[in-house]
Amino acid sequence: MEAVLPYQYVGTELDLFAQATHWKAYLRRQIVPHLGRSVLEVGAGIGGTTRVLFDASVQQWLALEPDFELADRYRQAVENGNLPDRCQIRVGVTQDLQDAGPFDSVLYIDVLEHIEHDRDELTRAAQLLAPGGKLIVLAPAHHFLFCAFDRAVGHYRRYNRRGLKNLSPPGCSLRRLAYLDSAGLLASLGNKLVLRSSMPTLGQIAFWDRMLVPASTWLDPLLGYQVGKSVLAVWQRG
Repeated sequence: MEAVLPYQYVGTELDLFAQATHWKAYLRRQIVPHLGRSVLEVGAGIGGTTRVLFDASVQQWLALEPDFELADRYRQAVENGNLPDRCQIRVGVTQDLQDAGPFDSVLYIDVLEHIEHDRDELTRAAQLLAPGGKLIVLAPAHHFLFCAFDRAVGHYRRYNRRGLKNLSPPGCSLRRLAYLDSAGLLASLGNKLVLRSSMPTLGQIAFWDRMLVPASTWLDPLLGYQVGKSVLAVWQRG
């Protein structure tokens, strides 16, 4: 029988993107209203998303992370008081959660693109939801933007709205489907065509977060959430 090797995340960008405070605040406004009191976060990494999205009304936050080292950093953040003590980290994947749930929401924040069998993954996630619970996916948009960065961090794909809609799990109805970060779309296109960088610099992250994200928060509603470099989908069970 072949041994199963421990999973190790190939990306190195998590600490960089933790500095993107304007982007995280924008996501919080988009996502927190859907969370409910019991949350499962798939691919929690080092807790950057948890730190931004955790809301006082949340009673249970289960963070799922397959990388032992990232999970350990998450656990240490809870122990050090840098993450709320209601957060619990578990090493594993959704197949390991037969004893968990149901949850009011299941989150995949920049995670689904790392999972080869995405349709099967969302089907499992939907089964972990309570009736009326929300399945929330944020992913990089547009396969024509697939670049060296995507390859460097282990992305299988990027998504458009139709692609995510076609992944709708059985028993769930699509409640929201929107592109976000219209101004950032230009930066992503520039990276693909000109810079061709496999990893952004701290300066590039700072410029995008401080200049382009605030512009997107103004432009996105005016454009009807029809343009952007990220795509957000929210399904509801039942």
